[in-house]
Amino acid sequence: MASTAWWPFLGLIFLVGVLFEIYPLTAFALMLAVVAGLAHWWQGRALQGVTYRRRPFYRRGFPGELVETRIEVANNKLLPLSWLRVEDRWASAVGPQDESLFSPSHRPEEGLLVNLFSLRWFEKARRTYTLLLRQRGIYALGPARLISGDLFGLFESEKEDPQVDYLTVFPDPLSYLALNLPPADPFGEQRSRRRLYEDPNLPMGVRDYHPEDDFRRVHWPATARTGSLQVKVYQPVSARVAVICLNVSTLAHTWEGTDSDLLEYLVRAAAALAQRGLELGYRVGLVSNGCLAHADQPFRVPPGRSPQQLARLLTTLASVTPFVTGPFDRFLLAEAPRLPYGASLLVVTGLVTPALAETMLRLRQHSRRLTLMSFARESPPSIPGVTCYHLPFNG
Repeated sequence: MASTAWWPFLGLIFLVGVLFEIYPLTAFALMLAVVAGLAHWWQGRALQGVTYRRRPFYRRGFPGELVETRIEVANNKLLPLSWLRVEDRWASAVGPQDESLFSPSHRPEEGLLVNLFSLRWFEKARRTYTLLLRQRGIYALGPARLISGDLFGLFESEKEDPQVDYLTVFPDPLSYLALNLPPADPFGEQRSRRRLYEDPNLPMGVRDYHPEDDFRRVHWPATARTGSLQVKVYQPVSARVAVICLNVSTLAHTWEGTDSDLLEYLVRAAAALAQRGLELGYRVGLVSNGCLAHADQPFRVPPGRSPQQLARLLTTLASVTPFVTGPFDRFLLAEAPRLPYGASLLVVTGLVTPALAETMLRLRQHSRRLTLMSFARESPPSIPGVTCYHLPFNG
């Protein structure tokens, strides 16, 4: 009953007792008014100074791992809490290992972790749960709804704790050997640990023309000044760079939906390639025509080989969604100017279209080192200058 609905009822009882000189009824009304007033006062202050926190011991992991999370509730005031109910929204994919602790929610992908507490003044309570990481993704824990009331259970008040914690479940990388790649390395030749490339963005001089030189390197002002063909000389760079290009399109038309099993396999394969590339000493980056969770733009991770690069790549792959921003062939053409010169491009796709084959041929003509890893059931077409691996997915 709403707190304001009590007072006319109590006033009526009091008037009846006074008019008819029924003093026990009058005393009852007064006593009930005192109790209702105290309950109303208590209800308005019950949730003041109450804090609720989740403290996961680890915020990242792989599917199948167990993660412990501590729940802390504190009553930071003199007024005790006779009862407190906390309904915490958690993603089912990272719910408690004991599923009986989870209450159903109106959202199929979420559940409610319900806890009841009774806290004295300035008391803190802790409970620990073991979570099972079930599926790749980035999942939210929260927000929580706190419900409490007065000592007599007459009134209730509630508030929402807006704090949200996130758990990241990395994709489980495929074993590099499980990909059954031929002995040739898809990242490029490994005969030398230090390979030199010339960066056209870093000119350092000119020299005489040689028959094997590309005609586009001709320096026309220097040729006119000297009377003989001169070509540009660029500064050499030694960093080996690999960029994984992930195509999240799994069916010919976007309106047909997505093959979720194939998409998961592509993500796991990309994770295996990223791990392998960093082990070989490459600066590894990632681009894709898909979207991350809570975003509507294609994503990119700049190449790097810092100690945090693998975690950065796996975190990005963990949040890949089936939503496609556009055709993969157009995305590659638009992304190519942003990629480092001399980088090896590893195209991971479950669908090879004629438009994609034509795009890769165009990129190859611009001195791009390309490797196509097709997981489609049909063999990809032969593309001149492009190394193709056919690894059909039979999931």
